[in-house]
Amino acid sequence: MDLKEQMRLLAEHSRDAARALARLDTESKNAVLLEMANGIEQRAAQIKAANAKDIETGQAAGLSAAVLDRLSLDDKRIREMANGIRKVAELPDPIGKTISEWTRPNGIRIQKVRVPLGVILIIYESRPNVTADAACLCFKTGNAVILRGGSEAIHSNLAIAEAMNVAGLPPNSIVVVPTTDRSAIDELLKLDEYINLCIPRGGEGLIRAVAEKSRIPVIKHYKGVCHVYVDRDADLEMAEKIVLNAKCQRPAVCNAIETLLVDEKIARRFLPRIARALADRKVELRGDDRTRQVVEGVRPATEDDWYAEYLDLIIAVRVVNGVNEAIEHITKYGSAHSDAIVTRSESTAQKFLREVDSSSVFWNASTRLADGGQYGFGAEIGISTDKLHARGPMGLEELTSYKFVVTGTGQLRE
Repeated sequence: MDLKEQMRLLAEHSRDAARALARLDTESKNAVLLEMANGIEQRAAQIKAANAKDIETGQAAGLSAAVLDRLSLDDKRIREMANGIRKVAELPDPIGKTISEWTRPNGIRIQKVRVPLGVILIIYESRPNVTADAACLCFKTGNAVILRGGSEAIHSNLAIAEAMNVAGLPPNSIVVVPTTDRSAIDELLKLDEYINLCIPRGGEGLIRAVAEKSRIPVIKHYKGVCHVYVDRDADLEMAEKIVLNAKCQRPAVCNAIETLLVDEKIARRFLPRIARALADRKVELRGDDRTRQVVEGVRPATEDDWYAEYLDLIIAVRVVNGVNEAIEHITKYGSAHSDAIVTRSESTAQKFLREVDSSSVFWNASTRLADGGQYGFGAEIGISTDKLHARGPMGLEELTSYKFVVTGTGQLRE
């Protein structure tokens, strides 16, 4: 059997599994999820042995220390995976929930009801814990999932999926693509008759490649060029704390800020202060001319810096003439991920919140809060910068669609 036929059969079997999953009630799904969590813990030794193979291969291939750290699984991370599955079991089940209902003048009753999407293809890199997270979220929402992790984690991903295939789980509900051949992705992305949604998680290059090749709808998150705008009416102590948290707490994640915008009315008071605090944390500043006039030793920012997702201890800084210019900058250079304003002025804040078209907008809070767990979703499958079909942190509801259920007493259309 060639690779094309192998991927077609894999997708066809996943579609059959999705039909079986749609018949499971909440109690049954939660019981299976708890068994999955137990299975992860009971097979910890096998998972660590598989992970050791991936680590050895990665070291031989010269993977960086950061990548090897993301790849590594120890007892603590395995427990966290299991506990994450248990938390998903505790979440409300969106499937079957009535979103809205109404009765028409002719007496028909119409209900808009949440249903599974069907089969979801998830393409991701490095972190094998994504295998468990994605699988349990898809299962909770009645979706079959095809998982295509990076080649560097193939043994770990297969071991985790095997541990999650417990009694009560319909066959082929959770499938890890068993080959590292990259052409397998190309074949899967053609199978829109079997697969309903593709979610790529990884670098911008991976996501663009998937979006360009796919016949399947793709939920995208190209990059996170996030901003904090410090307004003329800001509490400067609060602003400093928010900027430091948004840039420095975890600089290599998508909701960390890459650009700081400062109102010209407070630039001479705030910029030296924040520059010292950032320098203390080893952050490199790249500023426009007005920033460099206020703070010595700042490297000149180029046009490319305003578009940059550094994912590092680097920040671009620009002085702007009020909230309108801040909004214009974000509109031109931002990535519609997460942007924040710090101000005491409610009218200024409301203008920013209304006119900045990002998936999350913040008033007096750090962009690092743009996260499914922080929003109370319990877990997330990723963060979408699209507008269809999901936007922002994607929890269980974002892995559903809906249908209309219409009940009558013999009504006909006249």
